[in-house]
Amino acid sequence: MKYHDEIDLTAINTYSARKRTSVVSTSLEASPSRKGISMASFLESLPSLLKAEDLKNIARAIVSAKQSDKPVIVMLGGHVIKTGCSPILSDLARNGFITHFASNGSAAIHDTELARFGHTSEDVSAQLEDGSFGMASDTAALVNGAAVEAYRTKKGFGQTMGAMLKRENPPHAGRALLVTTFELGLPYTLHIAIGTDIVHQHPDADGAAIGEASLRDFRIFAASVAKLGDGGVVLNLGSAVIMPEVFLKAVSVARNLGHDVRNFTTANFDMIQHYRPGINVVTRPVMSGGKGYSITGHHEIMIPLLAAAVYEMAG
Repeated sequence: MKYHDEIDLTAINTYSARKRTSVVSTSLEASPSRKGISMASFLESLPSLLKAEDLKNIARAIVSAKQSDKPVIVMLGGHVIKTGCSPILSDLARNGFITHFASNGSAAIHDTELARFGHTSEDVSAQLEDGSFGMASDTAALVNGAAVEAYRTKKGFGQTMGAMLKRENPPHAGRALLVTTFELGLPYTLHIAIGTDIVHQHPDADGAAIGEASLRDFRIFAASVAKLGDGGVVLNLGSAVIMPEVFLKAVSVARNLGHDVRNFTTANFDMIQHYRPGINVVTRPVMSGGKGYSITGHHEIMIPLLAAAVYEMAG
């Protein structure tokens, strides 16, 4: 039987780990938790490494943006609303830590249903069987009516939905992002893909109105993006496709028009890291200046945790 050659390790060069420069040290390790620990102490107890440090850096960037009067734009998908995070985001806006919300249609639909009825998210599997999925006429009437009203008055789509909800004064309006932004005079922009929302199945859906209202909201969104340079923050919460694509185009428009949209912070929060948020939010927009972060976790845990960190960093 043939023996194969083995490399000779006797002449290998070694060194002492004691004198080596290392990435991890005991000073960066976590501290044990304890009963009754404060949020400030909890955050301080986290390891000063990797995503724990990233989370704190994102919170610091949000606080710094508020202090510098720079935009903090939150882009979100519908699942963020369905996991109960709207009151937290609304509270951050009321305290000046969010200046602009931007979402696909589903987030606004769920926000509207929760504000009006106290519940949302139908049983899709069961209702798809008999064709009743998405056929809520009262939801469609408000959303499609808002598109027509925005088209007629040349106001923002999200702004018009917020105004209509405010006038209706539904029982759970206080937790609604649409109502909060309207009351505060902040933009909430809607970025619609025709055919993706349940309201598009209804006979009162007006494609021209939906398209024009959404396009106007894109221009409103791009105006906020144009102000991000030197200290702004963009958070993408749970939108895997639409908002990352819209954001990238808005950055291009702003830079094309001469706005120096550089040196700002971006972060993608989601349960799974997808291609478009990773490239279009975290990487490409800050290549010439700034910092992008990716945080993986469930919205119902990570968004409250981020909010708590923001308030603690703000002092």
